[in-house]
Amino acid sequence: MQADKVKPATHTYAGMWVTANRNIRHELLPNGRYVEARGSREKAYQGRYWIIGDHIEYVDDTGFTANGDFRDGVLYHAGMVMTRER
Repeated sequence: MQADKVKPATHTYAGMWVTANRNIRHELLPNGRYVEARGSREKAYQGRYWIIGDHIEYVDDTGFTANGDFRDGVLYHAGMVMTRER
């Protein structure tokens, strides 16, 4: 499924997701884009994402793909555990 076929605004997961130590900060924008910061590097990765149920698919601007799942208010993504920053 491609990002242009799923409306990002139809989900409730938009916002900032962070690891416990805040080293990785992953912002899901409501327009279907994301920006990931790592340490002091604010725009380490950027790209598109789309949500299918509680599953998320990513394609960064270089073509790299990744995915994750939301379970009980936690994002499990590429071996990381991230919680929503309030």
